[in-house]
Amino acid sequence: MPETITRFRADIPEAALADLRRRLTETRWPEAETVDDWSQGVPLAYLRELCQYWADEHDWRAAEARLNSFPQYRTEIDGLGIHFLHVRSPHPDALPLLLTHGWPGSVLEFLKVIGPLTNPADPRDAFHVVCPSLPGYGFSDKPRASGWGVHRIATAWIELMDRLGYERFGAHGGDWGTSVTTSIAQQVPRRIVGIHLAPPLAAPDPDTFGELTDAERAAIADLDRAKKTEDGYSVQQGTRPQTLGYALTDSPAGQCAWILEKFRAWTDCDGDPERALTRDEMLDNITLYWLTGTAASSARLYWESITEIQKLFTDPTTSTVDVPVGAAIFPKELLRPSRRWAAKRFTDIRQWSELPRGGHFGAFEQPELFVDDLRAFFRLVR
Repeated sequence: MPETITRFRADIPEAALADLRRRLTETRWPEAETVDDWSQGVPLAYLRELCQYWADEHDWRAAEARLNSFPQYRTEIDGLGIHFLHVRSPHPDALPLLLTHGWPGSVLEFLKVIGPLTNPADPRDAFHVVCPSLPGYGFSDKPRASGWGVHRIATAWIELMDRLGYERFGAHGGDWGTSVTTSIAQQVPRRIVGIHLAPPLAAPDPDTFGELTDAERAAIADLDRAKKTEDGYSVQQGTRPQTLGYALTDSPAGQCAWILEKFRAWTDCDGDPERALTRDEMLDNITLYWLTGTAASSARLYWESITEIQKLFTDPTTSTVDVPVGAAIFPKELLRPSRRWAAKRFTDIRQWSELPRGGHFGAFEQPELFVDDLRAFFRLVR
């Protein structure tokens, strides 16, 4: 039956791990960069050292055990197998909460927050957590035909919550998860208690350009800088994901560099990614991409949806959202809208948090801040 939900455990064959180690030791390296910083990409010396650690010391089985410590399932929705974590709180009145990741993240970035969310000291803060892997990511199936953009994913997530028996629920999203979560709120607003976004996707409002605050000027400057120095990955994934996939699916060093660069650029790390995430945390996530062979399928979401997302930056009133919203703005996030910009699109902002630490991967980098902010918002709307 297509609606069957079956238990799932990650169990990568040992042969796949041996193949990974072999490929790492046989990497054909390019020459070193001609600069003494990261402006040409990941420095050769750093990547070689990290890949040696990956081959010799990183323990995927430990990551697999952490993932398997949570109940996992698979179900077929709209012809595609979807992997998800479903962790029910011991408190029966807990609020169902849907968590959606983005690229280059995975369900692994939420593992540190599931325990505090499902079993808090105060039962009034409890959640039943549902955390799916995006189509083409992790242990979800890879779409075999085009059409799996953010709105279709949102529709699939609504169906998933139906199958789990959750009529009313809250939702959180970051990166692509922001757009998926927003679309859910637009499709079934009466079923949504509220959405927590890190950050909300909202463009600078031209009506404010004559009286910008210092923070707004800085946000616009960072967006302009990103167009010149940081957006190459998005252009490639949004236009030629298949071409990119050949290289990343064949070379673990290439897959590592492609994601590692974003861990450095998008985290609150002061230039050293290991200040934000440990080597093992980064490699756990990178290894998941490698072992599941999802370089091309994950990148394809950009091909499906990036043009629509870019349209938001020409009209800040596009696609308004009327459900209660909590906004979490981490200081090293690239996109940092001001509240008045966001209010053009999100008409019912209940909480606006400008957090003291953290970057693009809030739950991964700063789990305590993430949990506190999410709890505070849902206390307002439960």
